[in-house]
Amino acid sequence: MKTYAYAADFEPGDTKGVVVVSFPDVPEAITQGDGMLDARAQAEEALGLALLSYPRRGLPLPEATNRRKSSIIVAVAPEVAAKLAVLEAFADAGISKSELARRMEKDEKEIRRLLDPRHATKLPAVVEALRVLGKRLVVGVEEAA
Repeated sequence: MKTYAYAADFEPGDTKGVVVVSFPDVPEAITQGDGMLDARAQAEEALGLALLSYPRRGLPLPEATNRRKSSIIVAVAPEVAAKLAVLEAFADAGISKSELARRMEKDEKEIRRLLDPRHATKLPAVVEALRVLGKRLVVGVEEAA
């Protein structure tokens, strides 16, 4: 099962109370927050924005490899994970947007929006796209850190 979670380093900033967050595997994702709770929320958003930039640039998502003992695992927001799953499944399928539109019985304009990393997509459309691409969306719940 694929998750969109990466190791993050949380370090004290130059200003008291500020926490700086960086991701060794996703160097574009760097942020900070006022305290640990805010830093975690900012980290989730920064990671999601950085990962969504990869498909726009025609790049594969980075592998999550750097997991040190001091790192904290941060996952992207669920809607970002779902969008990334569709984008990866479409790229792996090696089909055209027209073919995906045909399989989903949708207009090609809808498919362009579905595959636009900047466009919010409703969950039923994501689930349907993944289904026709041979994937299944699985939702999980775990204890918050």
